[in-house]
Amino acid sequence: MRLRSGAFASCCLLVESLGVALFLRGFFPLAVRSLPRREAHGDPPAEPAPPGPGMVSNWTKIPPPLFKKVVIVLIDALRDDFVFGSKGKQFMPYTTQVVEKGTSYSFIAEAKPPTVTMPRIKALMTGSIPGFIDVIVNLNSPALLDDNLIWQAKTAGKRIIFYGDDTWLKLFPKHFVEYDGTTSFFVSDFTEVDDNVTRHLDRVLKREDWDLLILHYLGLDHIGHVTGPNSPLVGPKLREMDNILKKIHNSLLSKEEASLPNLLVVCGDHGMSETGSHGGSSEGEVHTPLLFISSAFEKRNGPVTQPELVQQTDLASTLAVGLGLPISRNSVGNLILPVVGGKPMREQLRFVHLNGFQLSKLLQENTPAYEKDPGYEHFKIAEKSHGNWIKLYLEGNNSEILLNLGKKVLKQYLEALKTLSSSLSKQVAQYDMYSMMMGTVIIIEVLLLLLLSVPKALSSRAEFEVPLSPPLFSLLFYLMCLMLCAVHVIVCTSAQSSCYFCSMSWLTAVGVMMLISALMCGILSAIAKIFENSRLPVKNPVVSSSRWSEIDVLILAGTIGHVLSLGASSFIEEEHQTWYFLINTLCLVLCQELCRNHFLLKECDPQHSTTGRQNFDSIGEASECKNIDIPAAGNSKLGNATSSAEFIKGSDKWISLASPWIILICCRLLRSLNQTGVQWAHRPDFGHWLTNSEHKSELSFLAAVSLLMIFFLVQRRCSLVSKIAMALGLLGVYSYRAAIGNVIFPWQHDSKDISKGITEARFVYVFVLGIIFTGTKDLLKSQIISADSSVKSTGLWEVYSGLVLLAALLFRPHNLPVLVFCLLIQTMMTKYIWRPLKFDAAQITIMHYWFGQAFFYFQGNSNGIASVDISAGFVGLESYVEIPAIFLTAFATYAGPLLWAIHLLCYLSSEVSRLKAQLSSVARYSAGLNCSQVGSCDL
Repeated sequence: MRLRSGAFASCCLLVESLGVALFLRGFFPLAVRSLPRREAHGDPPAEPAPPGPGMVSNWTKIPPPLFKKVVIVLIDALRDDFVFGSKGKQFMPYTTQVVEKGTSYSFIAEAKPPTVTMPRIKALMTGSIPGFIDVIVNLNSPALLDDNLIWQAKTAGKRIIFYGDDTWLKLFPKHFVEYDGTTSFFVSDFTEVDDNVTRHLDRVLKREDWDLLILHYLGLDHIGHVTGPNSPLVGPKLREMDNILKKIHNSLLSKEEASLPNLLVVCGDHGMSETGSHGGSSEGEVHTPLLFISSAFEKRNGPVTQPELVQQTDLASTLAVGLGLPISRNSVGNLILPVVGGKPMREQLRFVHLNGFQLSKLLQENTPAYEKDPGYEHFKIAEKSHGNWIKLYLEGNNSEILLNLGKKVLKQYLEALKTLSSSLSKQVAQYDMYSMMMGTVIIIEVLLLLLLSVPKALSSRAEFEVPLSPPLFSLLFYLMCLMLCAVHVIVCTSAQSSCYFCSMSWLTAVGVMMLISALMCGILSAIAKIFENSRLPVKNPVVSSSRWSEIDVLILAGTIGHVLSLGASSFIEEEHQTWYFLINTLCLVLCQELCRNHFLLKECDPQHSTTGRQNFDSIGEASECKNIDIPAAGNSKLGNATSSAEFIKGSDKWISLASPWIILICCRLLRSLNQTGVQWAHRPDFGHWLTNSEHKSELSFLAAVSLLMIFFLVQRRCSLVSKIAMALGLLGVYSYRAAIGNVIFPWQHDSKDISKGITEARFVYVFVLGIIFTGTKDLLKSQIISADSSVKSTGLWEVYSGLVLLAALLFRPHNLPVLVFCLLIQTMMTKYIWRPLKFDAAQITIMHYWFGQAFFYFQGNSNGIASVDISAGFVGLESYVEIPAIFLTAFATYAGPLLWAIHLLCYLSSEVSRLKAQLSSVARYSAGLNCSQVGSCDL
């Protein structure tokens, strides 16, 4: 059976999607879980029984609360150096004084990736470690059903008040007696989002009808997203937070009673990277301050020491003990001992015993061989020693022996807690290996099938023969099906097997087995066909002597090499280096190709070469010309090269020869603009220098020149109306950036009058929509009224121009040169490389793909979510609107690949007469490139 390239590409994409979905279903971890919270009720464990007959402890209940009122102030994106560093001393003097000389304990809390808000709130309140799947549901958080501190407090009758990020209201619906939520996604709002929280403070602090107050401030996070951690706006925001903490602390101190003190907890959900984003695992993103401030603690004396490092999940266990609540059943955190260090030894031992019992119980429910776990063994030893201590205590022994034994038991418990927590954290990601393996097999088979179809891709018919009927492969098909079904039965009936693929119906599972068998048979048949064709007699020795050009070898080797490189996590983290290397190598090979086609053909008779494709006899004549051998002449590029000899003449010849080197220089400059990846992302770059407030004049000049260059590079093929709209739109882009304070006009001396730029951005949106509408009208006209290819080409270019204007609006000012160089390289490649050398459609498609991927990283993006600039999703919006925000953020992130993909359509439409016979292979190449990248990442 023969399939056209479109049908074959569609089938490959469909099967590839199935394999990727199956792999991802097994890859995303299933977190360690205990009983559901509705079943989590149970009597707390008693103190360890003392040895000896008739000895029983009388402490069987949860210890009483240590604090009367607790206030949690969560400052979004609060990095540890904002409190403990130079900025803390400068902008948060009251907090710094409390940390250094007050009654407080300070720690650095380490958050686990992904460092986004919703998973971090889960970690803080449940003590568990959320997975990366929570990044997806972060946009629309469902109610949290796991056992958590908020639910335990509500069940115990605690009255909870909340103001701030409405993510809490989605996670904990109907848990708060009073609340006021604010959206966390409108990042252009620096002040109102915090004022909506602070306006409730004076009234609430005077009241006595609450036990737990939670405040979640978002302004600092929004400033980081829009302007970065070094912005001049960070200092005033930290000073505002310091004043709020001072007000809360003084109010709590004035209302304290002799019975129970109050507690103020200051923390961050995550930090921020050097670019102001978060989501990854850099030190600035995972380290946040954690402060416990209460009159119950001893006043700090002596020199200031470096805060101790704790886990963010430890807060849930510590607050549960402080509020007299059961520790959440799914918590993997440890009790922060200094918070309860002022209590008697018996109470301290009781607290750590409850924590150890909860962790050991969680270990039993998730580990079959839990008794052999070192943490469980240490806990049992500590529990036995605890029983001996209780015996001495109940006997009334108050000697120093009791105190020393208590310290020893406490140390044993702390070691057991640390080991238990470590064991549970390692098991928090239980991967479904069987489902991952089945998905991987499907992905590899599709990739091999695509690789075997490469020789057919450039043919005019662009067909692929799918072998389904040979009896040998039919027998192999049935044998493979039986073997895979047998493996499936063995895996799914094993005692310790629990996976998604086994939970499928047998009919679905057998269908997947048949698909895997059919793909394998197709691969073997294609390989056999290749060997069979290699044994056929050669009908035309001249044609058979043709060989691939350097461009073809580079494209194939580069694509395969990139796919293989994604099998290692280090290459994924630094994938930009692969693309930089590939496009640099491509430029050098293009330079060689241009030199060969000009200098090797300069003494040849053009009459011979122009008929090279029509008459093979002319190839022999052309070979008599010096410097041209038969293999090179036999190449299909001969006609392309000779026709380019007529094109490259005069000044254009030297510009054509220089264009690869100019492109190399542009790429090198772009690499210096934005550092990306993981290893070197923290290093300073030209972008950081430009965004410094001291260099606003230089940034303004660069932005203005870039916008002028964008206009001159884009307007050449636009209609008069679109040219005017483009000029006004680019002027609006600069006005928008000046309105929000990124750049200044020449007559401005400062940027004190900062606004959100709503009017200016919407002014630009009008022109973007107008240009895109004009282009769409031309496209419809070419399809319905007239079949004029020039009208279609003009329409595509105007749509492309509208998207360029949108990208200029969404890009930060220091990134506008990326857009300029993108347009400049496209112009040079089109005029001086692709058209003179007359590359075929498949080669041009892959070159566009390579440059599109490189420009994704030139923008400063990476494979980590921390590099996503979500501020672009709120340009011109007064409030959070989900669909436009998601579209604008996605467009700004993937503008590089998207603009290169649309430019490919524009180029192919302008060359449709020459490339018509080859355009059918573009779909297969595009499918193969995307499938190979997705598939290899899964591997």
